[in-house]
Amino acid sequence: MARSEGGRLVYADLLRVAAMLAVIVIHVSAGWLESSPVGTADWHALNTWDGLCRWAVPVFVMCSGMFLLDPKRSLPLPHLFLGHFLRMAVALLVWGVAYHLLYQLAAGTLSLASIPYALYAVLLGNTETHLWFLTMMMGLYLLTPLLRAFVRGASRGDFHWCFLIYGLFMLALPLFLRLRGSQTVALYADRLSLNFTLAFPPLAYVGYFLAGYYLKTYTLGRLAEGIVYVLGIAGAVATVAGTTLLSHRAGGLDVTLYSYLTPNVAAMAVAVFLLFRYVLGISDERSRKQRVSGMAACGFGVYLCHVVFLILLRHFGLAIPPIPAAIGVPLLTLVIFVPSYALSWLIHKIPVVGRYLT
Repeated sequence: MARSEGGRLVYADLLRVAAMLAVIVIHVSAGWLESSPVGTADWHALNTWDGLCRWAVPVFVMCSGMFLLDPKRSLPLPHLFLGHFLRMAVALLVWGVAYHLLYQLAAGTLSLASIPYALYAVLLGNTETHLWFLTMMMGLYLLTPLLRAFVRGASRGDFHWCFLIYGLFMLALPLFLRLRGSQTVALYADRLSLNFTLAFPPLAYVGYFLAGYYLKTYTLGRLAEGIVYVLGIAGAVATVAGTTLLSHRAGGLDVTLYSYLTPNVAAMAVAVFLLFRYVLGISDERSRKQRVSGMAACGFGVYLCHVVFLILLRHFGLAIPPIPAAIGVPLLTLVIFVPSYALSWLIHKIPVVGRYLT
């Protein structure tokens, strides 16, 4: 298993870089897709780009779980809360305020009074949409000590049972109820308290968190690996084709199958994870490992700041360029990624503060 400098897993760094780009693709496609008539060539291209990248956020969660849940790695509570939880809280506060100020700047209403207003809004939970990921991860960090205790004593069979329950009741059942609806099934789900994630939403992502550790720790046989790839391809087809079908029926965009908490997206995420672990290697050349690790180190910062450049594109009317979406999406992704990476790299270099903001 290839490792980069400092004992970092090369495939984990590659996964973070790939997920970082995939998130930008999703955000570039989303607004464009909503404004495109269902069934047009652009709509189909955007649906394909967006649908095929839905694995990105689950993979980010898996990459966190693969290390934080490893019982071989020491993780004292002070380090968990000061090194991880606090980092998310600071990033949420600072970037939440920054986005409020950016919107006011674009609207020409920015003033000194904007700062306390923005701070108050963030404290009330009013933040830029993509920052939901930070609060979700903070919830997972609160659960991490309990999950580490489970991992320490769990057998492989225990993991399988956990994934079965998670897949049935967190992924398949909610999707079934959204697509078909059934008063009987909904009633029993309610009586069995299967909707307990409403009280603590991060619980819905525990399966991905555990899957990251499991897939890093345990080796899958060739048959099992092949089945995962087949299911991943099926999940990709179901996401794109299913969204097309549902949208035609609804007469407008239906994003039910885009949800990160669906069997089709979970299948894609697991398949992508295994693809990077077992298939997509990297040269042992030290400089290449360093470049990948360097990009991965700025990945979280890119996630946080890339929407700044998407907002600027919208402000200047460039978020939907007059070119076919099939080439427009990768082009805009590159246009957003380059300055986002540069800004993340610069902030990351700021002593002490940088690591909390990127």
